[in-house]
Amino acid sequence: MTRFTPKVVTANALIEGDAVWLTADDRWTRDMREAELLEDEADAAIRLLHAQAQRNVVVGAYLADAKAGRDGPEPTHFREAFRMRGPSNYAHGKQVEV
Repeated sequence: MTRFTPKVVTANALIEGDAVWLTADDRWTRDMREAELLEDEADAAIRLLHAQAQRNVVVGAYLADAKAGRDGPEPTHFREAFRMRGPSNYAHGKQVEV
């Protein structure tokens, strides 16, 4: 049996398409550091079902591996690190703010 590793619930905002993460107080944020870090497999499954039911807000919800960081959850895979930076086709959204 594989040991469960911490996760965050992530998706894309339905209208804007931005990468978003689910917070502990049921908000969708564009800042992964505000996401709820899920360390229990059953809790993660329940939170994912909650996210997937919000079809009028987000699309493509899934659990992404994460780790606790100094300022909140951090990605453990390059895909999530890439999603945190925003679209790569030209500077807009999160990239303009940096």
